[in-house]
Amino acid sequence: MASVAPQRESDAALNQLCDDEPRWFAVYTLYKREKTVAKELDRLGIEAYLPLQTVTRYYTRKIKTVKLPLLSCYLFVRITKPSYVPVLQVSDVLHFVRFRKDLISIPEREIDIMRMICGEHIPVEVTEEVLSEGDRVEICGGRLTGLQGTLIEKLGNKKFVVALDSLGIQLAMEVPADLLVKLSYRAFQ
Repeated sequence: MASVAPQRESDAALNQLCDDEPRWFAVYTLYKREKTVAKELDRLGIEAYLPLQTVTRYYTRKIKTVKLPLLSCYLFVRITKPSYVPVLQVSDVLHFVRFRKDLISIPEREIDIMRMICGEHIPVEVTEEVLSEGDRVEICGGRLTGLQGTLIEKLGNKKFVVALDSLGIQLAMEVPADLLVKLSYRAFQ
């Protein structure tokens, strides 16, 4: 009979589900089924958040405003351990998003940031402030006040790409340059 070697702690997958404290987790859904999954989770009494953005579509004979998911095929659920399986049993839910093999919770602060991003309607203006890729920036006006990140890419003078740490994604946001402040090196040490 072969003996099984004991598993090292570093090989074990990390699971941040808690029995009594609800935490946010990302769920991957079928393409264009995010709204349906959110409704089904709501019907089951499971708290779900689907970040939506308002997009205006121009057709030959009409103009239509629609709400589309900010992150295609992603939905966020706030659950405890007993709710894990019911979420997976919802049709059109493929799996929980994992980082390597780990089921990592998303901090409440990052969900709040997405809520601010989706609710923000800021007109774009050009200013002479020079920002470079790699600069640490902070938004100093509007509902996104206090959001800090690293300027990953400049898309002209009116757009920048900010990386959120825990989600492992990048969000492109149009923000007026006069609301961006370049942080000094000491400010984020």
